[in-house]
Amino acid sequence: MNNSIYGGAMPAQSTEAAAAPAPRKAAGTQCGSRPIFLVGMMGAGKTTIGRQLARQLGREFLDLDHELEARCGVRVSLIFDIEGEEGFRRRESALLQECAQRTDIVIATGGGAVLAEANRRCLRELGLVIYLRARGDELYRRVARDRGRPLLQTADPRARIAELLAQREPLYEEVASLAVETGIMPVSQVVQSLIPLLQKHEAA
Repeated sequence: MNNSIYGGAMPAQSTEAAAAPAPRKAAGTQCGSRPIFLVGMMGAGKTTIGRQLARQLGREFLDLDHELEARCGVRVSLIFDIEGEEGFRRRESALLQECAQRTDIVIATGGGAVLAEANRRCLRELGLVIYLRARGDELYRRVARDRGRPLLQTADPRARIAELLAQREPLYEEVASLAVETGIMPVSQVVQSLIPLLQKHEAA
């Protein structure tokens, strides 16, 4: 079997970015033009919240994992199977560095994107970072049945989530400009709570 998922250079055109143009910014929600990055554990709501936040801000939205899958033509779980986590992380880092150069965009990063120092530096220096925080039990409830999560294919996924959260939470906090609890709050309320926080941060 070929050990490479995607042999040549990645296409420059983003599949999600190639969709309909971003809507006009709603009045009072402008937060500068640099990227907004969402970080946090799997199941924290980065994709769902990110999509609605982008709509509110009149920005494009891009999910880094989905974009990687679109470019490689296979699921993240298969990239893990063939290239291992190390191979996946290399691809993730290259894509993050590319997409971080764009403006007026909300980017949902993968849960492990903060593991590489180069990625953390990229997030801190090129954009505004929002940490979506959730407790281990809530994360487990959301993702326990998701077979597309390669890091959870263990005998005790609850313990694995706790282990990953302990490892990654200090890194999320290190890069975060803002943090918000997702918990059981409806997505719309989370997004509405973020708007004034973003405005305040940009005005500081």
